[in-house]
Amino acid sequence: MRFGKSYLALMLAGLVLMGGCGEQRNTFRLLVPAHDFDGEIAAELAEVFEQNSHHRLELVPVPDSFETALDALEEEYADLALTSNAQPFREGITTVMPLYPTVLHILYRRGHPADSVENLLRGATVNAGPVGSASRRLLTGIIGTLDIEPSDVKFLDKFDELDELPDVNVVYVPISPERIRGLLQREGVAGEYSFLSFGAAEDVGTGGEIDRAVLLNPRLSPFIIPVGTYGDVPEEPVLTLAVDKLLVSRPGMDSAVVYDLISEIRRLQPALAATRPFLFRELSAEFDASGSTFVLHPGAQAFTERDAPTFYERYSGVAEVLVTLVIGLISGTYAVVQIYNRRRKNRIDGFYTDVMAIRDSINDRSSANERAAAVERVRGLQNKAFDMLIREKLAADESFRIFVTLSNDIIAQLK
Repeated sequence: MRFGKSYLALMLAGLVLMGGCGEQRNTFRLLVPAHDFDGEIAAELAEVFEQNSHHRLELVPVPDSFETALDALEEEYADLALTSNAQPFREGITTVMPLYPTVLHILYRRGHPADSVENLLRGATVNAGPVGSASRRLLTGIIGTLDIEPSDVKFLDKFDELDELPDVNVVYVPISPERIRGLLQREGVAGEYSFLSFGAAEDVGTGGEIDRAVLLNPRLSPFIIPVGTYGDVPEEPVLTLAVDKLLVSRPGMDSAVVYDLISEIRRLQPALAATRPFLFRELSAEFDASGSTFVLHPGAQAFTERDAPTFYERYSGVAEVLVTLVIGLISGTYAVVQIYNRRRKNRIDGFYTDVMAIRDSINDRSSANERAAAVERVRGLQNKAFDMLIREKLAADESFRIFVTLSNDIIAQLK
């Protein structure tokens, strides 16, 4: 009885241990982004994980020993980082998933020539953030595709470098009404600026400026800022550009862990959308390496292909047809062989009948000539049977051997 209770206790303990092992908990170290706005999103993302998930996101500051977050990620100082899809390719960095689009906002002083991007930027003072920032790098790339010299544009490293307002402000952030309103309502700025549009909303796909920008930089995508997104502005739809903000991982991160992370972020989408509805209204379930600066992580690829048909499912229809054809071919071949063998058996049966008829035609009163004639007829049947055997119209089997033995015995009797 004691043994039974001990055994039951051991089984229960084993089940508890198995249950605990089935739910794997992971702590992901996420580098704190350099941009304040991205830092706010990273903090909110970590908080959502803390409150709604058994996984954790631990925010890790980038040490001064690393120039950028991607440098720290390459050295495996952390597991994850947020970065723009416009960054240069790096060998060890892999894409986990795109999180949200960052949108190019270009605001120019009213009265400044804005009939084209070239006229807008030529000779203008431009506030596009410090050197190396995403907005400065993106605008520099756009200038490289235009018919103007980089020296024609005066970039400001600080907003207050000039006593007067800059001609152009470039803000490269996700759709965030409160942030843009804050810029527009800054003292002396409200009412001074208009949004630059690369054309009308219906111009996408017509070969205009926006299509040229996307063609020359495939990481960009067209984006339309609707009327009144930021209060009273814009007064008309603004056609601009957007680039995805990517969640990227360090080299060598386990595929199963990355798969679980993507699945968890997708599960937490409602909680994320509650804090940032403009960013996390939807998280794309399908993304591939062709749309990413960096190589797609194997775990991310496994997640995007989770509903794709397996090799068996993809070719099961063809396989079923082939199996049906093979079975039909085998059955048909077997039937033909059986018919062929039956025909040969019927032929040897005919020889049996003929040789027995010759034997029965001779009796004790038959003369020597009749017996000799009967022997010749039996030998004629033997010759005919051997000829058909050579031409494979008869089978060299037990039935043929019986016929030969029977015909020889009859010849012996007839003599």
